[in-house]
Amino acid sequence: MVTPRRQAVSTVAFIDNYCQHYCSVFEDVRHFEAFKFLHLGILSEIKRKTLPEIAKTVGLKDSQTLHHFLRDALWNVKKIREIRLWLIKMFIGEREIILCIDETTRSDRTNKLFYLRPTIFYRREVRGIRRKKV
Repeated sequence: MVTPRRQAVSTVAFIDNYCQHYCSVFEDVRHFEAFKFLHLGILSEIKRKTLPEIAKTVGLKDSQTLHHFLRDALWNVKKIREIRLWLIKMFIGEREIILCIDETTRSDRTNKLFYLRPTIFYRREVRGIRRKKV
């Protein structure tokens, strides 16, 4: 007799709604919960997005759950990308959009180039009030 799959722990409503589309990708409900916790941690206002900080923020006792998810969980990357593109197309519809990708690099005192991750332009940056890190 097969036992039914238990329900995943709830987080914030919009994260639960977004991640629900990805539920079928994960075989284990614990991996799906870790997937949701990572989304919650990435969108939280913590300064450093490390696994221990994310775990502390989402209410886990330690970061082992998140670590094991990233190390051991099996999922189909192609299916994740398909779901993500489907959600984007559903949200955008037929509207025209402008996509801004910032892939700039900077050099420090040792003249080594460091890659700066692509950023999302916030409203205050669009208005021309950009903060510049030196």
